[in-house]
Amino acid sequence: MKALQGIRVLDMTHMLSGPYAGMMLADLGAETIKVEPPITGEGTRRLLEKDPQNSLNGMGAYFLTLNRNKKSVAIDLKSDEGLALFYELVRHSDVVLNNFSAGVTRRLKIHYEDLCQINPRIITCTITGFGESGPEQNRVSFDMVAQAMGGGMSITGQVGNPPTRAGIPIGDLGGGMMAIIGILAALQARQTTGRGQHVDISMLDAQISLLNYMATMYFLSGEIPDKLGNAHFVHVPYNTFPTNDGYIIVAVITDNFWRALMDLLQLADLDTEENQRQPGRWKNQEIINARLSEVFQLNSQAYWVEQLSAARIPNAPVYNLAQAVNDHQVQARNMVVEVELAQGGQVKMPGNPIKLSDTYEDTFSSPPAVGEHTLDVLRDLLGKSEAELAHLRQNKVI
Repeated sequence: MKALQGIRVLDMTHMLSGPYAGMMLADLGAETIKVEPPITGEGTRRLLEKDPQNSLNGMGAYFLTLNRNKKSVAIDLKSDEGLALFYELVRHSDVVLNNFSAGVTRRLKIHYEDLCQINPRIITCTITGFGESGPEQNRVSFDMVAQAMGGGMSITGQVGNPPTRAGIPIGDLGGGMMAIIGILAALQARQTTGRGQHVDISMLDAQISLLNYMATMYFLSGEIPDKLGNAHFVHVPYNTFPTNDGYIIVAVITDNFWRALMDLLQLADLDTEENQRQPGRWKNQEIINARLSEVFQLNSQAYWVEQLSAARIPNAPVYNLAQAVNDHQVQARNMVVEVELAQGGQVKMPGNPIKLSDTYEDTFSSPPAVGEHTLDVLRDLLGKSEAELAHLRQNKVI
């Protein structure tokens, strides 16, 4: 049994933020039904679909990953019959998730104000760049827009270099994660109120939230932080250091860790009374970082990870992507899974990071073909007859 078994989600998403939220809900057991246009399907299907290295069975890496564990129902929502069919699905569902641009759900008549008249228990969630209120609500946004305006880019990268976006699309993924939290909160609230509600997620809001204590530091001090490379705003040493065959990070966040580091390295020039406390280390950070860089280059990445770990000093090797997904801890946690495709073959992808002690089952089904489950869902869930299905097909509603 999975945790969200019994919850039905209508997933109308595309690209990344919405599909990621839908994927996580599906991984946790929600029956997640993609509602997409007939024939072509939603636009993410086209990304990398013909790339010989990054596609399989006509599906690119984006779609393969983000749409596992989902069903597909293909409906023309722009037709009156298609919209009526969608409304019937809403009557039998718990959540409607989308990441359309601002105003689209109202134009399509699928906003919460429309759907709650059909099903008062329905929960709707819309992920947009700027949210559904405020002066910029109609502005076009994608991942990098959220990253740029969210402040994170301004403190990412090396001093003196241009602002740098995060290597992973945290603008999109941050919005998706907040959508999951909002939907789960609304489901819990419904247990008490008996009513659904609308969840309004802004990708920009998510980025501002992730600034966390750094924003509070600015409000307290009035100082605008600059890029620090891989260093920290408070802790020293907290940085990336070269070894003779790669990089490691060392994260000394307490005085006890500094003591352990000095006992390990036996560096009399750094083991001073002033450096025993954080203010002194912060004052001398350039000297400390430069000296540690010299020392760590004398041996290998593996050697220093072993030595530092034995002394229980926070550290890690800096992995490339291949090293990360093949790490024994990652593998042991089932964070790389192999999904069997309905058309044949298998594809590896990241697993489910949410581990529950009871309602937990790590199973993954193939991403669907366009409309693969249309007839089954309309027949079994809505009770449509063969004659009705034939009529809908003939009129190109499905």
